Amino acid sequence: MGRWQPAGLTEGKLPRIRLAKNISKARHLRAEMSLPEVLLWRQLRKQPGGVKFRRQHPLGDYVFDFYCAEAKVDIEIDGFVHDTGRNPARDELRDSWVRAQDLEVLRIPATQVLQSPEEVAEAIVRYCQR
Repeated sequence: MGRWQPAGLTEGKLPRIRLAKNISKARHLRAEMSLPEVLLWRQLRKQPGGVKFRRQHPLGDYVFDFYCAEAKVDIEIDGFVHDTGRNPARDELRDSWVRAQDLEVLRIPATQVLQSPEEVAEAIVRYCQR
């Protein structure tokens, strides 16, 4: 479809709800990735198993840590801060929005990525290929 496809659609499948403020936020987050995100991206950027991933992908009001468009999976790397304060409620609100877009959310503790980014990447690929 390319440039002739209707505005707001990607490959004729899923609406791309992108806000300009989140595009610049995503660019900033790509430059400031956490150590677990960097380690995992080193594995996922190789397109293991032929599965393509995007990092810091903006959609709606949110920026996904990693995203597999083919499988419609949002992958979030959660550090300890996700368990504190109002963050669990914010994460649940975000996850509800993501599911309403007919996407899945896969949350992975940052500690697991730090222990073995290769194993985590393999598990993510298997999940996206199912």
